[in-house]
Amino acid sequence: MVKYLIMQEINFPSYPLKIRNLQQKLQIFDRLRKKFVALTPEEWVRQHLVWYLIEELKYPEGLIKLEYSFTVNNNQVRSDLVVFSRDGIPLLLAECKAPSVKIGNKTLIQAGRYNIVTRTRLLLVTNGLLHICCKIDFETNKITFIKEIPGYQSL
Repeated sequence: MVKYLIMQEINFPSYPLKIRNLQQKLQIFDRLRKKFVALTPEEWVRQHLVWYLIEELKYPEGLIKLEYSFTVNNNQVRSDLVVFSRDGIPLLLAECKAPSVKIGNKTLIQAGRYNIVTRTRLLLVTNGLLHICCKIDFETNKITFIKEIPGYQSL
């Protein structure tokens, strides 16, 4: 029998996430990739963020890409989540960490380094407990921390 409360409670609403036990390994259904993936603490946070963006903030499911690959300084990297405009322009870059990982400068620097390439106007870093979101103005090089993740319509 699979235990459904195996992961730490986090700062997102509760969603009908599908969890299964396959060969003694827990998996969670990824709504975007339409398949089960390993249930890690980081994946627990990522799947909650995906559901939150879609259900609460009305982000179009088809415009969210998980594990988005690109090159930074000749290194292949993957961002946890990137949201695009209907024209294919990256709007939001998110990095998810396990709840046990403290969100601080290192995590923000990682997201900022990725954003050198994606140039999104919004950066989000979350460990499921703390969400840090900031707007970036590339013309003035100004970063403004905001209290809430904006809805898709306001991007």
